[in-house]
Amino acid sequence: MKRFINKLRYIKIRDILSLFLLIPAIPCAWYLKRKRPHIWLICENGSEARDNGYWLYRYLCMERPETDVVFVLDRHSPDYKKVSRFHREIIQPAGLVHWIYYLAAEYNISSQKDGKPNAAVCYLFEVFGLWRNKRIFLQHGITHNDVEFLHFANTRMSLFVCGAEPEYQYVKRYFGYPPDSVRYLGFPRFDGLQSFDRKKIILIMPSWRKNIATPGNFSKRLDTPDTFIQTKYYKAWEAFFNDPELDSFLGKAGYQIFFYPHRNMQRFLPLFQSTGRHIQFADWKHYDVQELLKEAAFLITDYSSIAMDFAYMYKPLLYYQFDEEDFRKYQYAKGYFDYERDGFGPVCRTYQEVKAAMKTYAASDFRNAEPYMGRAKAFFSLHDGENCKRNYDAICKV
Repeated sequence: MKRFINKLRYIKIRDILSLFLLIPAIPCAWYLKRKRPHIWLICENGSEARDNGYWLYRYLCMERPETDVVFVLDRHSPDYKKVSRFHREIIQPAGLVHWIYYLAAEYNISSQKDGKPNAAVCYLFEVFGLWRNKRIFLQHGITHNDVEFLHFANTRMSLFVCGAEPEYQYVKRYFGYPPDSVRYLGFPRFDGLQSFDRKKIILIMPSWRKNIATPGNFSKRLDTPDTFIQTKYYKAWEAFFNDPELDSFLGKAGYQIFFYPHRNMQRFLPLFQSTGRHIQFADWKHYDVQELLKEAAFLITDYSSIAMDFAYMYKPLLYYQFDEEDFRKYQYAKGYFDYERDGFGPVCRTYQEVKAAMKTYAASDFRNAEPYMGRAKAFFSLHDGENCKRNYDAICKV
């Protein structure tokens, strides 16, 4: 009861207003469930379709057409056309219809923990046992930190899908899920990484910073352009993009950099500038993450699990960790993954180390090498094009 009351503190006005949609949705959902008892409702974050949710949806539409599958996506999303080509039902996020389908669906499937008509209200009803449904968590990225909000006590997920063997062992042991609720099935989106064409692209994809991009949790003053440009995050990358030596290096090697920050940091993208001719700032509406990953020859990230996708393709990368102390303080506690011991590329603390590592890789035409190749192969003991199928088979048994 104490935990329930504590969670009520985070309920906002829009969450209370959402209850006015929930009430009329209940009888409608009861009627829909009688007519269509086996709905698979799939959602990512409501505004895009590029992650594990989309890839599972694609598989169901193409390989399991008998499945009654519905996708949740805003009609103004740049991905709407891609999803609509399957000629299946698409519903708007967070509205009355979403509530009806959420209550009626046999399976609620999402790559985001908040892929629901209202995350706060659904949390209270689900976690505290006020209603029960089959919820499948496909994940957005491989869990490699101790992420408390993903513990079973905070989700009550019916199925937690893992994308790698060490992750599976860690979640199964420490996150409190019943034994059959955690499965190593591989991420559905990994099926799209089986083949690719490597281009002369260096992709930079740093993770987000909760203390900057989620000001309501820390400090609203960080959510303004004037204060953002004072952060370590901005200063580190701005210096990176305005180094004449880097621009010269890129020109001679014939490579181009694409900077694609985490979705939670994308609103700050217009603040970045570059004097170089070989740097492209990529926004989420015009660039697909997986396509960039497949085309890139080399990845620079920091703590992001996107490195796992790159390593899955056995491509080389490095970690630029200029603010590790702050990241651990404000973001995630360290889990099983040690970047020095387990990482898929060198760990750099300074920009000079990054440049030196890039030049070393460039000398070998950005080819991967040991020990990083061996680590990647050990990390992904499942490495085939059957991830969607495994997920489908496992969900059917929930």
